[in-house]
Amino acid sequence: MAKNLLIVESPAKAGTIEKYLGKDFVVKSSYGHIRDLEKKETGVKIEDGFEPVYVIDPDKKKLVTELKKLAKDAEMVWLATDEDREGEAISWHLAEALKLNPDKTKRITFNEITKPAVLRSLENPRTINNNLVDAQQARRVLDRLVGFELSPVLWKKVKPALSAGRVQSVAVRLIVEREREILDFKPETYFKVNGKFKNTKGELFKAEISDKLNSEAEVKEILEAVKGDHFSVKDLQVKPGKKTPAPPFTTSTLQQEASRKLSFSVSQTMGVAQKLYEAGYITYMRTDSVNLSETALNGARDAITSEFGNKYHKQRQYTSKSKGAQEAHEAIRPTDFTRAEISGDNQAQRLYELIWKRAIASQMSDAEIERTTVLLENNAINYDFRAKGEVIKFDGFLKVYIESTDDEPAEEAGILPSMTIGESIAYDVITGTQRFTHHPPRYSEARLVKKLEEQGIGRPSTYAPTISTVQKRGYVVKEERPGKERSYIQLELAGKEVARSQKTEITGAEKGKLFPTDIGMVVNDFLVENFEGILDYGFTAEVEDQFDRIASGEIQWKKMIEKFYGPFHETVENTLEHSERATGERHLGEDPKTGKEVIARIGRYGPMVQLGKTDEEEDKPQFASLRSDQSIATITLEDALELFKLPRVLGELEGKKVQANIGRFGPYVQWGSTFASLKASGLDPMEVDYDQAVELIQEKVKADKEKTINIFDGKPVIKVLKGRYGPYIAVGRKNFKIPKGFEPEELDRAQCEQIINEAPAKKTKTKKKK
Repeated sequence: MAKNLLIVESPAKAGTIEKYLGKDFVVKSSYGHIRDLEKKETGVKIEDGFEPVYVIDPDKKKLVTELKKLAKDAEMVWLATDEDREGEAISWHLAEALKLNPDKTKRITFNEITKPAVLRSLENPRTINNNLVDAQQARRVLDRLVGFELSPVLWKKVKPALSAGRVQSVAVRLIVEREREILDFKPETYFKVNGKFKNTKGELFKAEISDKLNSEAEVKEILEAVKGDHFSVKDLQVKPGKKTPAPPFTTSTLQQEASRKLSFSVSQTMGVAQKLYEAGYITYMRTDSVNLSETALNGARDAITSEFGNKYHKQRQYTSKSKGAQEAHEAIRPTDFTRAEISGDNQAQRLYELIWKRAIASQMSDAEIERTTVLLENNAINYDFRAKGEVIKFDGFLKVYIESTDDEPAEEAGILPSMTIGESIAYDVITGTQRFTHHPPRYSEARLVKKLEEQGIGRPSTYAPTISTVQKRGYVVKEERPGKERSYIQLELAGKEVARSQKTEITGAEKGKLFPTDIGMVVNDFLVENFEGILDYGFTAEVEDQFDRIASGEIQWKKMIEKFYGPFHETVENTLEHSERATGERHLGEDPKTGKEVIARIGRYGPMVQLGKTDEEEDKPQFASLRSDQSIATITLEDALELFKLPRVLGELEGKKVQANIGRFGPYVQWGSTFASLKASGLDPMEVDYDQAVELIQEKVKADKEKTINIFDGKPVIKVLKGRYGPYIAVGRKNFKIPKGFEPEELDRAQCEQIINEAPAKKTKTKKKK
């Protein structure tokens, strides 16, 4: 039996470390947390000073038994989970659940999974840092209390099965507020004038009027004034400049740059980075520090001077600008600077190369630039044309890496031909183009991470889960949306003629941007109205600061929770009792035919429009679901009235109607009790024809027959079906597993009813009354 048991949280990490240690060590994985807050109730004894109630995950009980036995037989147990608060908490839970002897337990951490780092950590063990554990417990308990108490409020006041989280709700608020800014934005028009010019040697270059011009008339006046005339060089300036490399990556800057350069989602970046870390290729990937260790600085220096020469090296140490940054940690960097490439899958290779280049570039010399600015004048107009050129005199860090930005790429300044002051310059063509002001940009995942960091909301470990959660809950979607055609005016001076033309462009196309859903906007508005304090950006940042203070031992975690919970719980009770139900109702106008009111709102099955009021005695209101490309905030009265034309009857098949409609799951065609979705085909329910509908219905009937074992008519209709995980019984929208001992093909109705009646009730969360 090995003398030492070393426990980490992932099997991949265990596999890498095991290669570095001898036969005296057995390395095991806890597969993440082995226990968590109890799920049936709040998991927190509120009246007992907010004492957490932890239970071992049922799936981990066998593992815990195995680890207990190994720990009992070992002379020493080494807890080697990650060095952040979550890792510290995992070690603490292991120590508690396995009942480890403190005298035989040591805590070790390392920033990289390399042999020297692991062996060095074994020589410098410590005890579990209870302050870090308390900070993690504070976050976990606070978020559980908020989620557990807010969700039932949403069920009652908005829609069943909704949930809310502390940081996630603030992230949704950012996205909703940005969407409203965009909806309220009114573009203004202006004109930009630029042209192609040539010097006396006939060499072409570009120049533009820097100012925005207000009208077509003003542009035409300029073009008419300079028609057939020459310009002269009014001023020429050549200035030296420099470009400085960006710091090595933190979690947030890696997520942003991987999104821009590699088109990775935030969660995809973290998944790939986790694998790189566990394989020993990079340092720990959850960090807000831009520091590099002395070892890293020396490694970067040696790699740079060996590959590029001494002139390209410049040692730098950076300082974090983000709130709450923990400078004791290190930036994300390669563990071996001489390894510019790695083997592995394409995603891992590309992300590693990005990390390597950024870290290497951060220790390289500035790029030396020569910037040239030329002003062209013509006495007939009051504007100068400006030409810019840029020459790289020494590439420095640009030899390796160029940082991307979220902004639209500007046209690069090229090399200008040589000119002298007073030189006569001819125009080749001058163009005045109508432009429009842009609304604020929607958030991409990367841009949202940047905003969260700027606001001090969340920490490196929370960015990716926050963004994933708001999408999983259906409050936010990441989508591509087509743009719309827009016309614009262009005036062009070529030779001695000014020509006017009307052109078109596609504007407003979006790719990979975050949009709030209708339910996301309704939930956000309800929470902002009733729980403004919790959704306040400053308050959320302050909570993060308090977690940091708990981690540093300044404040006690339960007192922090107590201070928060009292006013919060009071607001919950008050909201449940006094607040109005939220539907996001928007009045669109009146139906010209009936005079009835038309509104858009959230219904039981999602966004919908309603014709008529529910309190009208004569006629029941008419309802219609919104299409996927429509929203409560933007749908017009005309669009809503079109929806009331559904369902469209397309004809009959075997005596039953064939019709098209929109339901809670999107557009579909229906024939009797057979429903076929239109989503995959992309067909529009307002345009689909009879033949197309029949083809889809026949395909659905065939597919249903292939999965149907038996159908028992009556009330209710009972079906025995083949499923992805084996045969099952379906009644309406409820499914029931067929127990062992029953043959699905031989079941009769009575047996099916027996299985349904004896099926265990699904567990539901209940809330204890105080």
